[in-house]
Amino acid sequence: MIEFFTWVILTLSAVTLVVALAEKYGVEIAIGIFASLTVVANVIASKLVTVGNIVVPAGVIVYSATFLITDVLGEIYGKEYGKKAVITGFFANVLAVLAIVTALLWKPAPVGIDTAKAFDKVFGLTQRIVFASMVAYLLSQTHDVYAFHFWKEKTKGRHLWLRNNASTIVSQFIDTCTFITLAFYGVVPNEVLLSMIFGQYVIKVAIALLDTPFMYIATFTWKAIKNPKASS
Repeated sequence: MIEFFTWVILTLSAVTLVVALAEKYGVEIAIGIFASLTVVANVIASKLVTVGNIVVPAGVIVYSATFLITDVLGEIYGKEYGKKAVITGFFANVLAVLAIVTALLWKPAPVGIDTAKAFDKVFGLTQRIVFASMVAYLLSQTHDVYAFHFWKEKTKGRHLWLRNNASTIVSQFIDTCTFITLAFYGVVPNEVLLSMIFGQYVIKVAIALLDTPFMYIATFTWKAIKNPKASS
């Protein structure tokens, strides 16, 4: 468990640094990192790992970090940039799926048969899993962008911690319920389905709560880079 939270903190730290530096090098960097992490999360999700006694996909940390990015983008640059990140991530995943399918269908070279078999086993995609992933992504990430700004308006720009957590925790619930239901309903017993939803959601909420300090660090760092004299 300690190892898991160490990886969470390291991942959130790296993401926060890159997003904060977007002020200096361009917001496109933050959007690009967001898209990259969504693709990586889907690629490594085929490996299942345990956190305590809860089974989760290996991509749970990097995917959860994407909600921090859209919140920071929304807080600093506005809702439209959060929407751009979601759209960019969606098309990045579509292209990634097309590339993987092409590689799977491509006849392997005679000298690479064993490697090709391992590749097919790891990257083999099912239409149902891909469909569930895409639907869950669009619903949860879009909700996160709009919910963040809903709470920002309601609180008149105060209580950053509230809009960060309120938007992300609900969005993660939408993502978990949608993906697991669409992907596994009818495949596993309903009690197992509910157990999968509950277990993965608990882990995602824990990560969401941990990302709150990093939200403050990212916004403070951005302000310091934008106006060094004001932050000194």
